[in-house]
Amino acid sequence: MAFQGRTQKNSGRVGVEMSQQLAINGGMPVRDEFLPYGSQWLDEDDIQAVVDVLKSDWITTGPKVDEFEQKFAQYVGAKYAVALSSGTAALHAAVFACGIGPGDEVITTPLTFAASANCVIYQGAKPVFADVQPDTLNIDPKEVEKKITGKTKAIIAVDYTGLPCDYDEIREFADKYGLLLIEDASHAIGAGYKGKRIGLINDLTTFSFHPVKHITTGEGGMITTDNSEFAEKLRIFRNHGIITGARERQKKGVWFYKMVDLGYNYRITDFQCALGMSQLAKLDLFLARRREIAGKYSKAFANLPEITTPPVFEDRVSAWHLYVIQLNFDLPRESRSRIFAALRAENIGVNVHYIPVYWHPYYQKLGYKKGVCPNAEAAYERLISLPIFPKMTDRDVHDVTKAVEKVVANFQSTTAARGR
Repeated sequence: MAFQGRTQKNSGRVGVEMSQQLAINGGMPVRDEFLPYGSQWLDEDDIQAVVDVLKSDWITTGPKVDEFEQKFAQYVGAKYAVALSSGTAALHAAVFACGIGPGDEVITTPLTFAASANCVIYQGAKPVFADVQPDTLNIDPKEVEKKITGKTKAIIAVDYTGLPCDYDEIREFADKYGLLLIEDASHAIGAGYKGKRIGLINDLTTFSFHPVKHITTGEGGMITTDNSEFAEKLRIFRNHGIITGARERQKKGVWFYKMVDLGYNYRITDFQCALGMSQLAKLDLFLARRREIAGKYSKAFANLPEITTPPVFEDRVSAWHLYVIQLNFDLPRESRSRIFAALRAENIGVNVHYIPVYWHPYYQKLGYKKGVCPNAEAAYERLISLPIFPKMTDRDVHDVTKAVEKVVANFQSTTAARGR
């Protein structure tokens, strides 16, 4: 169905004129060039940091790995940081370090990237999904307690969009039932919870350095912990289960090594870590810009009742990896897809985060059923992620808000016309 224009004012905002036809219907798009939902920001310092390593003796697991780990641990306030080849590798390593195996259950959220649950299956255990809170879309502590059984060994809480979960409540249940608490902070580097920086609150915290995240190493991940035994297990696991690395053996002038666990090649390279350190030095600037953009969006949409904007809380600070709106009006099932397509036609690179994990065909084959987390499923039908990354200009932000207002207004007028 084609969207139509309208001429009247509605809810205190200027209405969309009939001449402002949607691009998906043949009108002029809001902007000429496509704006992605996320993007890295690399400068000459980043490039030079990588070049310097490429000219050195070590380009794989060398001294820059140790340096990056130390600087990252210092940034979040943790005792130990262990770098790995991806955020997914970090999650897998964290589950391994917790001793999760066949017959065990781990509770996590369905509203996340599949890796947050896949890492449990990698270890032969079963992910159990607890529903989310309707406002934050983070895992609901009350729903977590309902899912705890004698088989439960750990909880993986995900800081959805960069907003920390209710960790005091989750930790209370974890301690009560003797469970380990893993925090998937792939969205939340630089975020804060009750005066503490994310990365030092829970037993293990994992991060991602994918290019759309706050800082990038191309691909890469990190785990922080205050537990020395966990840190040692993580380092061995990322190196095939071998207790010494090539650099250590070279220093000692020995060749002999021992494999003590079935590990993986989850090592990260020196040039990636050099890039990571260069990016880490700019992280606070990146975070400030993300918060500024989020503030502009929330202010622009404050009088737009058709959408719900992300909540803000006094006791925590979001890292704003994503800015997710929920469409807040009666929607036929296919409408979100049409609104999504209309925004993309305006050259706004919106996205959707996420399809509930257990809706994926693989999980359906494992026997998971739809309907078990109604809040997550209802939210999924209404979610749209808007572009947010530090390199965005104020003009980019304006284009996004203009496109959202244009598309929503056209859709609402069409819905009203159908109802008459």
